[in-house]
Amino acid sequence: MAKHLTDRDIEHIVKLLDGWQDKLTWDVLCEACAPVIGTHPVRQTLMKITRVKDAFDACKKRLSGEMAEIAPLPSMKIAIERISRLERENERLKRENNKLLEQFAVWQYNAHNKRLNNHDLNKALPTIDRGQTADFD
Repeated sequence: MAKHLTDRDIEHIVKLLDGWQDKLTWDVLCEACAPVIGTHPVRQTLMKITRVKDAFDACKKRLSGEMAEIAPLPSMKIAIERISRLERENERLKRENNKLLEQFAVWQYNAHNKRLNNHDLNKALPTIDRGQTADFD
């Protein structure tokens, strides 16, 4: 049975895509995921996850538009790659944040329609009984 990907696995995969430099296909990405998340997901699984699909599409777009650069010094090359990766990660996080803001607007509208007020929406979560049991003799 296939392992379900956790949020942490998904985060590792999108960060992998943020730093991707080589030719990218779904099969190559599936292979690259194995050492990172400890399992070999299939293309269909990755394509169903919106964050992964969006990061994959953005990476493909970036890779197709990159032009050959003059080879910089090794230390400069490392710095340039790191800055580039961080910029891509920043752009991905902005897209994800915008999607979350859109979802929040939907929830806000639905809460207003159900006549929920701020007090109802900000009510603290119930405490959880962490297994405090009575001693048995």
